[in-house]
Amino acid sequence: GGQLRLIPLPEFVRRKDTIMKTTQELKELLYKNKTVADQQPDAIAEANAFCEGYKAFLNAAKTEREAAAYSEQLLKQAGYKPFVPGMALNAGDKVYLINRSKCVLAATIGERSMAEGFHLNIAHIDSPRLDLRPVPLFEKDGLAYFRTHYYGGIRKYQWVTIPLELHGVAVLRDGKSVAIHIGGEEDDPQFIINDLLPHLGREQGKKPLNEAIPSESLNVLLGGRPIADEDCSDRFKLGVMQYLNEKYGMTEEDLISAEIEVVPAGKARDIGFDRSFIASYGHDDRVCAYAELAGIFDAVSPKKTAVCIFADKEEIGSEGVSGMLSQAFEWFMGDMCRTQGVALTDCFANSFCLSADVTAAYDPNFADVYDKRNSSFVNYGVALCKYTGSGGKGGASDASAEVVGKVRKLMNDNGVFWQMAEMGKTDAGGGGTVAKFMAQRNIDTLDAGVPVLSMHAPYETVAKLDCYMTYKCMKTIFEQA
Repeated sequence: GGQLRLIPLPEFVRRKDTIMKTTQELKELLYKNKTVADQQPDAIAEANAFCEGYKAFLNAAKTEREAAAYSEQLLKQAGYKPFVPGMALNAGDKVYLINRSKCVLAATIGERSMAEGFHLNIAHIDSPRLDLRPVPLFEKDGLAYFRTHYYGGIRKYQWVTIPLELHGVAVLRDGKSVAIHIGGEEDDPQFIINDLLPHLGREQGKKPLNEAIPSESLNVLLGGRPIADEDCSDRFKLGVMQYLNEKYGMTEEDLISAEIEVVPAGKARDIGFDRSFIASYGHDDRVCAYAELAGIFDAVSPKKTAVCIFADKEEIGSEGVSGMLSQAFEWFMGDMCRTQGVALTDCFANSFCLSADVTAAYDPNFADVYDKRNSSFVNYGVALCKYTGSGGKGGASDASAEVVGKVRKLMNDNGVFWQMAEMGKTDAGGGGTVAKFMAQRNIDTLDAGVPVLSMHAPYETVAKLDCYMTYKCMKTIFEQA
């Protein structure tokens, strides 16, 4: 046989002193998050200041129409001009478009050609609620009611015996449109949905939680004082219509061409002795929408065009002319591409989207439905989510390793505290966002947003530090090269 040859050992094996690590150095190899307050105490004051503007946004925007209108005011104040198809756009120009009064599209034109793509953050401004049915008004046994149809995923039992407001718009017989806001002012009446008293609720209490309050009982109490004419029928309905006619000029037929939403009454409030949380209706997903808006306002000289979108109809599948399945997005981006002689498909292929939507925060009171190792925690920063969906990732876009790695590096390099999360245990349920619709357009997409306690409840809770870190995340995406 041949001679035995000695093969030199690699350098890292021969020099043991260079590979021996201390326990502390080894711990650095592990993934472990800390609260934002522990990592950056100065962020507490910054988050508190940021959230004052956010609370004002929440109080002014209880519906998608109100969110769009308030955002338009802020956009104008920040120097954004209405978008006109075919208009010449130069680096630094700021434009916006309001689609059907329910969807906002805004852009800051970057230094680079649209052929190199754009950076997009997209949130939604619709929230779970109760809508009035087309013919909602009825009376029964001396009481007047509005019949409702719930919108999005709600737990029906949470909507009874809480004060409610009516917000929306009605188009009258003559074509005039009137805005309706009842319940938000100190001297306004408010409304309520009644529940069964415990003394008579024995059989109701035996029913599963999701069946104890049937949809057909979600009727909003409007009044119980009839008009004076005892010989007239529909006296209780007429009492309601008398108010609506005097205040808005409405007839009952006008309710057919109205979009009136039933939303929880009250304003956003600080929660806890330390005021570290905010409770409000509509955090899902206006908390990400406001972070986007503040982020694009504060983004410094975006290299690629920065695009901010507030979409409607996400809670019911993103359908309709104001949802992300509409061609309105292609029309807006396509026109900007045409002015530069760029194919929209080429632009999409080189773009990146952050689907800015909330996720479920770990709640120790209900720990059995969470995978603690893969959950987001309040006060730990913005939550990144590789995939949503349900079961075996059904309905998810499932971001690639390259996309997740890119965002992770951006967050680390720019001092944005983040965490990785799923929405509970695999078989416990699931949820979805607009991410898959952006991925269908050949745009690399990742979900990111604020962890929320009591998501989809009439009052949800978020941590101020998470709101602030989500804003920093959005700003970083807009500014990236």
